Amino acid sequence: MEVVFLGTGAGVPAKERNVTSIALQLLDERRASWLFDCGEATQHQILYTSIKPGKIEKVFITHLHGDHIFGLPGFLGSRSFQGGDSLLTVYGPKGIKAFIETSLTVSTTHIRYPLEVVEIEEGMIFEDDQFCVTAKVLEHGIQSYGYRIVEKDLPGTLLVDKLSTEGIKPGPIYQKIKEGQTVILEDGRKINGEEYIGPAKKGRIVTILGDTRYVKESIELAKDADLLIHEATFSSNEAGLAHDYFHSTTAQAADVAKQAGVKKLILTHISSRYQGDESQKLLEEAQQIFQHTYMAKDFLKFEIKLSQNE
Repeated sequence: MEVVFLGTGAGVPAKERNVTSIALQLLDERRASWLFDCGEATQHQILYTSIKPGKIEKVFITHLHGDHIFGLPGFLGSRSFQGGDSLLTVYGPKGIKAFIETSLTVSTTHIRYPLEVVEIEEGMIFEDDQFCVTAKVLEHGIQSYGYRIVEKDLPGTLLVDKLSTEGIKPGPIYQKIKEGQTVILEDGRKINGEEYIGPAKKGRIVTILGDTRYVKESIELAKDADLLIHEATFSSNEAGLAHDYFHSTTAQAADVAKQAGVKKLILTHISSRYQGDESQKLLEEAQQIFQHTYMAKDFLKFEIKLSQNE
């Protein structure tokens, strides 16, 4: 599981930062990628990465401001010519369906794969045997969602040493034991496969928030997350300005991370007023409150590892 930042700026593109888009690479988990927001030129940013548009199976839109959706029509059209023939599902606030349909219709863009658009409400919006995704409304002037992605617990590892000690040799029978089946050995012994499997490994949690003021819903979405990605449009001394524009400061993002008990925080959606070394100052502001804070930049890759102590 890996996060790739395709755009980390706010409002308008800047030389150092494109507008918002984040890819969650789930190649080992499901041979697919998920995209969170799709600002202008996202498909251009993808060209500089190993991300395959045809492998993107879901797009989650946080809200309908242009810097989060203006790249979507172009991406949807191009995907047809980039190996995309499987179902693509777009999740987003009410209005996302009309935006997509109007953009594709007016531009006479024809896609060659099945497209599903889901206008979401608060609660669980997706679940399968691997992941569930929950959405909550934040506070941003227009409806803006935050997403909590929870990986379901993974099966424990096969206790090979224990099997070897008991004289159970490797072979097809190991697969049955790994599945927890009851099997009969060649010598007539009957064993319960569940007794030869280690404890389940706790799944990972990633929280990706849309634009928002400092609100309790952010803390709820981020509770015990392995990684929180939080906007930090303004510096800590611009709290009034952040409130007026329905955004957050570096200090507020760090406070959310601290209260939620997350393992790591990455700041993104940085205003273009902060250039060069000023980004380092923003990072230091947050680290004074929450030490394990990192600053996103375009094309940053961040691996989310399974906990070693689970």
